[in-house]
Amino acid sequence: MEELEKNKKYNVNRRSFFPMLGAGLILPLFGFGKPSPEALEESDEYQTLLKPDGTTVRVKKSVLAESKVIEKNISNKSLLNWLNKDK
Repeated sequence: MEELEKNKKYNVNRRSFFPMLGAGLILPLFGFGKPSPEALEESDEYQTLLKPDGTTVRVKKSVLAESKVIEKNISNKSLLNWLNKDK
C-alpha cells in the first residue's frame, strides 16, 4: 500500500501536466522576461565593432568620440585587405 502512495505522489499525469504547461506558456506574456530600463541604457553606451581577425568587440561610445579616424570611407577591397592581413 505504501508503494502505491509513493508512486501516486511522483506520478505526473495529463491532468497535472497540461495546467503546468499552460502556466509555463502564459508567464512570458506577463513581461517577466523584459530587460530593465537600466540594462537598455547600458547597452546604448556601447557600440559593437569588428576587429581584423573577424571577431567583434564592444567599445564605449565616449571612447569612439575621442578617437582619431584614419580613413572615413573605405572601399570594399581595402576592407577585405585589412581583414586578411593577419592570415
